Amino acid sequence: MDTQQDNPQDNQRDAQPSDARPVLEGPDIARVLTRIAHEIVERAKGADDVVLLGIPTRGVFLAQRLAAKLEQITERQIPVGSLDITMYRDDLRMHPPRALARTDIPGDGIDGRLVVLVDDVLFSGRTIRAALDALNDIGRPRAVQLAVLVDRGHRELPIRADYVGKNLPTSLRETVKVQLAEEDGRDTVLLGAKRDR
Repeated sequence: MDTQQDNPQDNQRDAQPSDARPVLEGPDIARVLTRIAHEIVERAKGADDVVLLGIPTRGVFLAQRLAAKLEQITERQIPVGSLDITMYRDDLRMHPPRALARTDIPGDGIDGRLVVLVDDVLFSGRTIRAALDALNDIGRPRAVQLAVLVDRGHRELPIRADYVGKNLPTSLRETVKVQLAEEDGRDTVLLGAKRDR
């Protein structure tokens, strides 16, 4: 998840249940993932060499869901894995140490393949910059694309998503919280006021 300080824990704390309003619910999320899957197949001309890599935590679940939808469309198994970016973040010295997540590169790796990075929220772009650095240490893809559930704007780096579930204009006083059934028990995207610290 790409938050202003790229700290997922901050983003999860900021949206208060009492003032947060849903902007996407479960059926909406399923619908946009189906659309993104069709867009990937169209742009990749069949998705023969596509590898999906989710950015922990919720990006991994979204990548797995996208892989299932791509398999329904193409009738082929789509390689899906995860890419931990913890050690590539540019804010390591500004936040307490965090546990490493798992990097799982499927099958024959990423060399010469079309890698689609999957994340839940695109904000400043710093998380995706870290993901590109991590990919560079793993291999050399033919191309890298980005799929996100929500693009909330406020970019600090020249990064854009190739596939967007929902463009959600926000102010810096607002926070976007994605909840997925695998991690949170339900599917929703909440927009709320940022909590004063």
